[in-house]
This record gives sequence, structure tokens and C-alpha cells, in this order.
Amino acid sequence: MSNDSKNPETQQNQINIELTEEIAEGIYSNLVMIAHSNSEFVVDFIRLMPGVPKAKVKSRIVITPEHAKRLLNALADNIEKYESNFGKIKQTEEAPKFPMNFGGTIGEA
Repeated sequence: MSNDSKNPETQQNQINIELTEEIAEGIYSNLVMIAHSNSEFVVDFIRLMPGVPKAKVKSRIVITPEHAKRLLNALADNIEKYESNFGKIKQTEEAPKFPMNFGGTIGEA
């Protein structure tokens, strides 16, 4: 039985990934828009808030088509694992509806 951490080939294939405290907190997104060209995919993560007519892009990720395909496969694999542990994810065809005055009155100046 060999120890992979001492194998030079294994060490060469490892990537040290840094996750800062700020990035580790994450960003909430409840809407995603995807666009593409012949050389890249642009994935915009958006936060749509009730009562606010303007949504903000909170993060934009630009990836190659090859990485987009890898992302698709990784998401499919993770969704399959999630559903085997927690049950099917319920999905509706319509987008969520937020009433414009949800959460209180809208302030005026």
C-alpha cells in the first residue's frame, strides 16, 4: 500500500485552493441568467428582492465552453446525489412571484 502524499506524481497533480473568509460567506442568488458566445459562457447570479423593481447582478462568472460542460455534469451529479439523500427536488414551471409591496410599505422621498 503506497502513501499518495509522498508520490511525486500525485503531488504534481494537486492544486492548493485558497478560500478567503469573505468568499466563504457566499452570496445569495435566486435568479441566474446565462449568455454565451463561440468562446465563452457568461453566468450572472442575480438577487431579486421583493418590492424592489430593480435586480442586481451579485456575481458574474465567465468560463470556457469546455468548463461549462464540466459544470453541467458536476451539477447533474450533485443533484442526483442530493435527491438520493433528501428526495426529489420539486420544480415548478413558473417563476416565483413577489408582490411589489411584500415586506412592508415602499418609502417615498
